[in-house]
Amino acid sequence: MNAVLELASVTVRRGQATLLDSVDWMVEEDERWVILGPNGAGKTTLMQICSAQIHPTSGVAGILGEVVGTVDVFELRPRIGWTSAAVAERIPRHELVRDVVVSASYGVVGRWRERYDELDHERARDLLVEVGAGGLLDRTFGTLSEGERKRVQIARALMTDPELLILDEPAAGLDLGGREDLVATLSRLALDEYAPATILVSHHVEEIPPGFTHALMLREGRAVAAGPLPEVMTAEVLSETFGMRLALREEDGRYSARRRT
Repeated sequence: MNAVLELASVTVRRGQATLLDSVDWMVEEDERWVILGPNGAGKTTLMQICSAQIHPTSGVAGILGEVVGTVDVFELRPRIGWTSAAVAERIPRHELVRDVVVSASYGVVGRWRERYDELDHERARDLLVEVGAGGLLDRTFGTLSEGERKRVQIARALMTDPELLILDEPAAGLDLGGREDLVATLSRLALDEYAPATILVSHHVEEIPPGFTHALMLREGRAVAAGPLPEVMTAEVLSETFGMRLALREEDGRYSARRRT
């Protein structure tokens, strides 16, 4: 297997603050990773590196065989599917769902004067069906529930057939039903052998979909542990990551955690 992501001593500083501190990490093309950590752990900064949105202050970030800082990021970014709250905020609320998805072909947010052929529109429709949002095709983005918006964003991220898929806290803001629906969708995607290498960012072990294979634990900008999910997802590692004594339970491929007294 080939590595789609290789980070070596990646550090990000902003003023006197160190957001990431010498992170080493590798993701192979058949792996599905979850990144866990408390607020301020550096998860979003790490995803900005992995999606070629920012450069590291020091260290080397290799993405899809290219080194950030030596490649045109505007050529690299279309090879990466990325969903985040920041991307969602840029989507015009009056935009039809079909256009929200198809416009990813040009790497733009909001239809302008670009043209798409029928194959593009067919792919957008197929992807919406795949993520359980086929009935939303002619709705406007602003009329969707939070859960529906999350599904549309995932379809958009898959539109360019990316080699790397990054999902930054996709379950944030969802109620219990919405979260469980999304977890089921992401599990189907993770178990698809043709799906791209995937990175899911979360605060909660309950949001880890079955089918995910690896975990990276972050705390204060540093990697606490990284590796296969069964090895890393332990009460001891989770407790160190979140800075409190935690009990961890696994049942039918799903995890839950609570504070231990």
